[in-house]
Amino acid sequence: MKVIRTAIEGLLILEPRLFQDARGYFFEAFNERDFEAQVGPVRFVQDNESKSCYGVVRGLHFQTEPYAQAKLVRVIRGKVLDVAVDLRPGSPTFGKYEAVELSGENHLQFFIPRGFTHGFSVLSEEVVFQYKCDNFYHPESEGALAWDDPDLAIDWRIPPEKIILSEKDRHHPSLRELSASLLHH
Repeated sequence: MKVIRTAIEGLLILEPRLFQDARGYFFEAFNERDFEAQVGPVRFVQDNESKSCYGVVRGLHFQTEPYAQAKLVRVIRGKVLDVAVDLRPGSPTFGKYEAVELSGENHLQFFIPRGFTHGFSVLSEEVVFQYKCDNFYHPESEGALAWDDPDLAIDWRIPPEKIILSEKDRHHPSLRELSASLLHH
């Protein structure tokens, strides 16, 4: 596995070693020993999978401490633009984001440590998306950031009229609102 560092400390793109021949391909999607040696110790406890159609934007979601989650995300089939925004207090890159195209063809994975909010947009007709989490889902600690925050100005690469959101994802605070509320707690 090749580790590609991003401009934001802790956010890593992982490129597996792919073996291809006339039969197809093979790669190790996760190897704990290699992951720990190259990324660090993370104990994943939950695997999730979602299927979505073109235009869906999911996010930007996170869980607050002590239920924060690190995630290792990848696409099985299709293509997404995967986005992680730094919400770590005191981080020099607080409020900055990294966007990575993940697909069933490129086999890239994105490691998102605790302290980030995460989301993705579906760029293909359909996508099957998988992710590992190092903490269990805890609905009472859910938080989210507005996908369309003008200060972030994320280009989700989907025309606005084609974007499909859950009702819940239509009503999240901006980074400024979220920062203000975090400072008052």
